[in-house]
Amino acid sequence: MGPDKRLICDSAQVLDGGKGVRFEVEQHGEVQPAFLIRYDGAVYAYLNRCAHVSVELDWAEGEFFDLTGLYLMCSTHGATYLPVSGRCIRGPCNGRGLVRLSVEEVGGKVYLISEH
Repeated sequence: MGPDKRLICDSAQVLDGGKGVRFEVEQHGEVQPAFLIRYDGAVYAYLNRCAHVSVELDWAEGEFFDLTGLYLMCSTHGATYLPVSGRCIRGPCNGRGLVRLSVEEVGGKVYLISEH
C-alpha cells in the first residue's frame, strides 16, 4: 500500500519566512500538534514540540520564525532551529532537533504524506 496524502492547506496560506500553519497529526496512536512553514521557497513540516522540553514552539498562533525570519525559535527557552532540517543550532536542545514530517506541494496545495 502506498503513502496516504492529507490536505493541510492552500500553498498561498504559507508565506516565505512568515506565519506558519498549525495542524494536527496522529503519531503512535496520539494526536499531536504540528506546523507547516515555507523557507526559501520550499515547504517544511514538523511536530510542534521543542526538542528541549515538550512544549509548542510558537509564541503566538503560527509565529515560529525569529525576528530575522531565518530561524525557527521556541518561545519558551529560545532553542533555535534551522527551518530546512529542524536541527538545533542554539539553545538548550542538547543536539536534539525537531521531528520532521513529510509534505508535498502539488497544484497550489500542500499535503501531509504518511506511510501505512
